[in-house]
Amino acid sequence: MGITGEETKREVLRKIKRFWKRFWYIIWEDESLLGWVISLAFAFLVIKFIFFPSLGLVLGTKMPLVVVESGSMHHPGSFLFNYFGSDKLVTEWWQVAGKWYEERGIDFNETFNWSLRNGLEIGDVILVVKARNIELGDIIIFEANQRHPVIHRVINISEVNNRTVYSTKGDNNPAQLFVETRIPEDAIIGQAVFRIPMVGWVKLIFVKLLDVVVRR
Repeated sequence: MGITGEETKREVLRKIKRFWKRFWYIIWEDESLLGWVISLAFAFLVIKFIFFPSLGLVLGTKMPLVVVESGSMHHPGSFLFNYFGSDKLVTEWWQVAGKWYEERGIDFNETFNWSLRNGLEIGDVILVVKARNIELGDIIIFEANQRHPVIHRVINISEVNNRTVYSTKGDNNPAQLFVETRIPEDAIIGQAVFRIPMVGWVKLIFVKLLDVVVRR
């Protein structure tokens, strides 16, 4: 007596069920080295191909989360003052950097209305949304024909040939970079609205270690 199509279908379904049962066991319960490796790989795939695209769709940008990798937006001051938004930190920063802004018509009092006015630190994770109604003092992320996008503060908005262009500067930089003196709207990836302190160090350390291994 031969095997019917219905029996073949049931056998295939049983194999699929056994596979997923084994797979979920490895992901959630298997504490072996192989189990850890598979779990990490699975988490990476979920984050990269499901979580980030979904978050980007909701927030309207291709880069919904950005890790700060340089000190160009650093403000002097203690860790606690920086993350809890002390006005003292703004004053200390202005004493060092204020002359550059004053020469360009930017008053100290304006800084208290700036977005994320205490700057950003290396390792911060930044929540990014689609840029709308950008104002002076907002922090934007934009393409600058470099390895990584730039995340700096808007210090000027103007019209050039009937097009709005933006000018930015890193809070901790002594001057502007050439690439940020005339930023077109289509180069802007998004606008920073929230910071999660230090979490990005996990990624930065991993990337550094990977870079060392590859170079060897």
